Amino acid sequence: MTYLHRRHLLAGMAASGLLARSAFGQNLESRPPLRPTIDAASLAKASGLPGQVGFALTDPATMRLIEGQAEGAPMPPASILKAITALYALSQLGPQHRFRTRVIRAGDALILAGGGDPVLTTDDLATLAGRIVEAGQTTPARFCVWGGALPQVEEITPDQADYLAYNPAVSGMILNFNRVHLGWRRTNGGLQMSLEARAARNSPRAYTITAAPGDQRDLFSYRSEGRRESWTVARSAMGRAGSRWLPVRKPELYAGDVFQTLCRAKGLVLPNPEVISALPSGDEVAWLESQPLTDILRDMLRYSTNLTAEVVGLHASRAATPRQSAQAMQAWLVAQGQGLNFTLGDHSGLSDTSRVTAQGMAKLLAGPGLATGLPALLKKNPLDDDLGADADRAAQVLAKTGTLNFVSNLAGYLQDADGSYRAFALMCMDRPRHVATSGQELPAGVATWTRDAKRLQRRILQSWAAA
Repeated sequence: MTYLHRRHLLAGMAASGLLARSAFGQNLESRPPLRPTIDAASLAKASGLPGQVGFALTDPATMRLIEGQAEGAPMPPASILKAITALYALSQLGPQHRFRTRVIRAGDALILAGGGDPVLTTDDLATLAGRIVEAGQTTPARFCVWGGALPQVEEITPDQADYLAYNPAVSGMILNFNRVHLGWRRTNGGLQMSLEARAARNSPRAYTITAAPGDQRDLFSYRSEGRRESWTVARSAMGRAGSRWLPVRKPELYAGDVFQTLCRAKGLVLPNPEVISALPSGDEVAWLESQPLTDILRDMLRYSTNLTAEVVGLHASRAATPRQSAQAMQAWLVAQGQGLNFTLGDHSGLSDTSRVTAQGMAKLLAGPGLATGLPALLKKNPLDDDLGADADRAAQVLAKTGTLNFVSNLAGYLQDADGSYRAFALMCMDRPRHVATSGQELPAGVATWTRDAKRLQRRILQSWAAA
């Protein structure tokens, strides 16, 4: 038991009358009443949450562990790994780095060249289409799409179901987070389905992807058929109307198809897109730059976009494969000192092979995290989204959540009224149920367990803020 644990426990016992007066060598009734403060370990035990609870609270000024439990136990980070990826990307690329998507004229070919922009949207491609029309481009003999700026991977991790929108393909050509919007509604003629490259202002049909209802046991089934992707959806799972996002596995053809439609709407007819593996030299006729990296990372941490994390990690490492990229980030972590010997299998936390410790996360946030300005990129009071506003909040919470099946983590900062920070990591896992449900979508019991874990995390944060 640490000194702080003992101090809080004694204070709480004294305030509740559980200690004799002689314990402190004086009459407690002559002292002002103490407000009971329960230590985090007692809260974790009292919660009855099934599984393991690890946590660490660290003072950035001294790098001293203030309070901890199972702080050195390796656990799956889930999406709190994105905080590490953000620090890594900033260190290697710089906060003002921008990603560039180009249109190149090379002989008789017009080439849409992806620059690995993780947040490129259909609306952005519409802007790019307008620019090449304004530049006076005429119909080429060939229209090509190049995605070789990054390694090309069919899905982020094979551990997850293939229909999950947060597990799409990785490529240097990315559109709408490599997702397509599936919608359906029932009409007198049966079931009508649509697939759109949906954005705020433009939502053209996605012609390279098809979907059809089927009388099948599985919710979704997928087939790759040459230039097309085909989804079959269980008819029994579709009500009168609904929608969801599906992952894209052929991102170059998807982006090329959408760009062809957008150019046609502006009067420029392009041939059907073809994918090329080598980018020829030519003249840039139009281009589009992303917002600065800091803005991209702020949104990544707020909305927990897996593809953005993988893409910025690959850009930062310049590695040939995602595995090598994760190893490069792991080597960078070791170089930061503080004994950050984590095991990293990806950049997003979606893979179940990564392991971090609560103490290591808190140290990283207290050291390089504060030095890089990470608190400004983190979401304020993220537990409010699921639990509602905290009426007893005594300190601001700036943190990243991380969720897998029966894994619920939170890592970030407590900002006190004087502006000072304490770095923390809270990690909860029911290992047997996590292993048994890996890759499943919303298995039985996971919603209740996750909510209980978040309630525990809030209670622990309240106790730390009060202390």
